[in-house]
Amino acid sequence: MIGTDTISRVIGQDVYDESGEKIGSAAEVYLDDETGQPEWVTVRTGLFGTKESFVPIRNADLTNDGVRVPVSKSQVKDAPKIDTDGHLSPEEEQELYRYYGMGAGTDTGIAGTQTGLAGTQTRTDTGTAGTDTGLAGTGRADTDLNTHGTVGHDTSGPTTDNAMTRSEERLNVGTRSEEVGRARLRKFVVTENVTETVPVTREEVRIEREPITDANVGNALDGPAISEEEHEVTLHAERPVVEKEAVPVERVRLDKDTVTEQATVTEGLRKEEIEVDGAADTTRGDTLEDRDRRI
Repeated sequence: MIGTDTISRVIGQDVYDESGEKIGSAAEVYLDDETGQPEWVTVRTGLFGTKESFVPIRNADLTNDGVRVPVSKSQVKDAPKIDTDGHLSPEEEQELYRYYGMGAGTDTGIAGTQTGLAGTQTRTDTGTAGTDTGLAGTGRADTDLNTHGTVGHDTSGPTTDNAMTRSEERLNVGTRSEEVGRARLRKFVVTENVTETVPVTREEVRIEREPITDANVGNALDGPAISEEEHEVTLHAERPVVEKEAVPVERVRLDKDTVTEQATVTEGLRKEEIEVDGAADTTRGDTLEDRDRRI
């Protein structure tokens, strides 16, 4: 809900329709003469904001992005053409009420409160909300101020210079470090089969027979001539023996490398444009005819 205390925040803000589509920018706020509450806002639309249309602000919302009004952009585009001359006549206001499907209200005047003024009051005789006191702490009367007395109009006068400041947004891009993931080392045990071939030996019995000769006759006749006897030989064989031991084979650690890549940032920047009305822009070498053709 927009009240008289937030009028100064409305002027110059972007105006969006009920679906969030931008309509234009707020120029002037009109107050209801009886209640003193904001009733209408004029919105600059078209090329260079040269067209102004009346839009109801009674149930509008003021957000960080601008002003959201409870009507559509197409409604504002086809709204009745009414001059923004500082006051709405009863006939003009009734025409607006009928067009936007609103209940009839009271006669409204343009909001005359300005930043730096104190003690505003509604002047019902002229239809504009004016000021009762001068600049706080300066001793200047309100006759020294802008005679137009409207919020959103040029306030050039004794208290301002003859130049207008144009501002624009600049894009400053930096970086910040943030955590994007983690890596860790984890050791676990697996078992795999290993096959090795190793040579093994074994002993086998071989029978050898030799004839009796002069060399072995003595051993042959050693003992009884006829007897029973046994002779035994022990056989040996090798068997594979397996033995395991743990030995270190390598060291594994985590390290970090810094990789630089290009990141593209896209952002919309707002800037103010100043148009010249009624004079040639000599800084561009324009004539009045050039300006009219360009507009």
